[in-house]
Order: sequence, then structure tokens, then C-alpha cells
Amino acid sequence: MDLVEARNLPGHVGIIMDGNGRWAQVRGQPRAVGHREGAAAVRRTVRAARRLGLRALTLYAFSEQNWARPEEEVDALMHLLKDFLLNEREEILDNGIRLNAVGNLGRLPALVRAVLDPLRSESQQNDCMTLTLALSYGGREEIAQAARELAKAVAAGRIRPDDVTADAMHAQMPSLSVGDPDLVIRTGGERRISNFLLYGLAYAELHFADVLWPDFCEKDLFAAIASYQGRERRFGLVGGSGASITRIAI
Repeated sequence: MDLVEARNLPGHVGIIMDGNGRWAQVRGQPRAVGHREGAAAVRRTVRAARRLGLRALTLYAFSEQNWARPEEEVDALMHLLKDFLLNEREEILDNGIRLNAVGNLGRLPALVRAVLDPLRSESQQNDCMTLTLALSYGGREEIAQAARELAKAVAAGRIRPDDVTADAMHAQMPSLSVGDPDLVIRTGGERRISNFLLYGLAYAELHFADVLWPDFCEKDLFAAIASYQGRERRFGLVGGSGASITRIAI
């Protein structure tokens, strides 16, 4: 596939980056090696998304449940995250990318926050693309937190119970500040969503790729977007006739 539709790009793409450990295991390498190669795949994907003109990209980097992994693996992941942020700082700032992070960020170690927080602040005014890292993130946990915030508002008399609507819940979810995901990609051959962007997934298109995340490259991203562009999104309504297509070379 060497063409995609210029007028039918997904605005917000989420990616469940799965397969680092298996990539390493089949090569007889420690899992940390797979995570390191996965960081290189992140770099390739962010560059491709920015060049293509995607408005928002959310990467599922570390789930709330991942804290239960072996301590040495978690430590390696945190150091890789710190190194990634340091290494990509200049490219993020120079290319107009706004870095965002969602999840239980208070659980992240100080070595990560010391790099993450300043870069989020420095890139806040960038508007070419929003790159969101889901860190210590869980979709169920995010929904529960949103419900708690609305319950507090009702208890304090700031809003009425009837004001607790789907839109009110949506507004409480940091992961959806860039809008609902239009397309969610999962690598690694698994067919599940693993607690990712649960509230926003209501009408998202899903694409499951067999490639392990360290091997994910530009052509895999374009294939997922081509798959998305070949679908008719009806949002519960009756489908209509296809619109005219303008294509751009990639």
C-alpha cells in the first residue's frame, strides 16, 4: 500500500504496544532487550505519525497492572522510559509535538518524573500533534476516578444527580482530552483491548496486527490506517454513500 486517503485520516490513534517480551524470548534474549527494541519502534511510529499528519497518538506504555511484573523488569522499563524522554526531547520540541501523559502518574519513580514533567511543560504550547503516553494507566481505573469526581461534585451540591451524564463522565477523563480514539491498533497477535481507553472505545475501529511491537514499522502503521479508511463508520446510524476520495502518497 503506497497511498492513503488525505481526507479520511483518523484524528486520534491509540496503540497497544504488545510483544516486546516474546520478541526477546524467541531470540533467546532477556526481556529487557525486547523492551529496548520496543523503544526504537516507538520512535519510528511517532515520526511516521507526525509526518502523516495525525492529530493525536496515544501509546499504551505501562499499565496499572504492569506493576505486578518482576521488580527487575519494572526497573528496566522505568529506566528505558527515562532514557527515551531524554533522547527524544529535542525531536519532540523541534517538531511541534505536545507531550502528554495519563494514568496514575504519582506511582512513577522520581527519575521518570524528573524528565517527564519538565518536557510536558515545555511542549505544552506545541500544536502539530499530541503524543500521549499512558503510564500506570488503566481504563477501569480511569472510569472509577471519573465517577468519584462526579460523586464528590454531587455531594458538595455543585451539580445535580441528573447532571451525571455520559458527556460529564467523558469530561472527567484525561485520556480523552484529545477526543475519542478513532482507531486503536494492537500488535503481537492478541485480540483483546487490555483495559485501554475503555470509555472512549465505544465507536473506535479496531485493528489487530500479528507483528510483534519491536518489529512494528511505518508500513504497519499505514496498513492499519488503510484498513480504517476502508470501513464505514455509522455510529449506530444508517450507512450512506461513500464520499469522494483524495489520496496522498506516503
